[in-house]
Amino acid sequence: MLLAVAAFSAMDAGLKVLSGHYPPLQVAALRGLAALPIVALWALATRPAAALFRIRWGLHLLRGAIAIAMLATFAFALQTLPLSDAYAIFFIAPLLITALAVPILGERVEWQRWVAIGVGLLGVLVVLRPGGEGIGTWAGLAVAASALGYAASAITVRVLGRTDSTQAMVFWMTLMLAVGGSALAAPGWVAIDPAHHGTLLLVAVTGAIGQYAVTEAFRSADAAAVAPFEYTALLWGMGIDFAIWQAAPQAHTLGGAAIVIASGLYLIRRESRSSR
Repeated sequence: MLLAVAAFSAMDAGLKVLSGHYPPLQVAALRGLAALPIVALWALATRPAAALFRIRWGLHLLRGAIAIAMLATFAFALQTLPLSDAYAIFFIAPLLITALAVPILGERVEWQRWVAIGVGLLGVLVVLRPGGEGIGTWAGLAVAASALGYAASAITVRVLGRTDSTQAMVFWMTLMLAVGGSALAAPGWVAIDPAHHGTLLLVAVTGAIGQYAVTEAFRSADAAAVAPFEYTALLWGMGIDFAIWQAAPQAHTLGGAAIVIASGLYLIRRESRSSR
């Protein structure tokens, strides 16, 4: 999960660059198209081709649709939000994963963990600043919607991991993202500027690495135990924002993120106690 967060942070920097030049749906499609050759070669080299088709098609189609919506809303938000602000809101995802794990996976969540989830939601409201200027905009709400999509995708990985391989999950999600995203983005498609080829290569490599790592993480361990490591993204986001855009997070962003992270760390403590 730590590797996945590092890779996705680099990928998100590339998506933020692209989001300033292309529509959100096209950015989502480009993410899939760029990574597809790498993912396809890896999947075919490590798994028989026939095995990639013995899958649970319904869940894979659902996951593909979620991926398109998740990346399109995130790309829309990155048009105006710094990475660190977007990540502070996105940190709601581990809390949502814990909440969704109850009705879908049948995982048990004690009342103390529900309180922690509620506190985390309050932290996200601090970042969003409803009624204020800045983060409390459509961009902030788009990140929250993207976090919900991420949580739903993580839960489907836990369900699919019981029967399908990591190769199949990564390959079909990337393919559906590329094909489905391209079809939806086709009416407003903007020609690719050759100056962005390097950015697309960055998105391709880091996206493929991140997708493999996050799929393996959620396939191999309980969702509630793995998800809180997503919080390391704030350090990556702050560093990338400062290095590339000379942007520093605002005080309310750090304060809200601290509340969300504290609730997540409490969930980790409760999870370790439950495991023992």
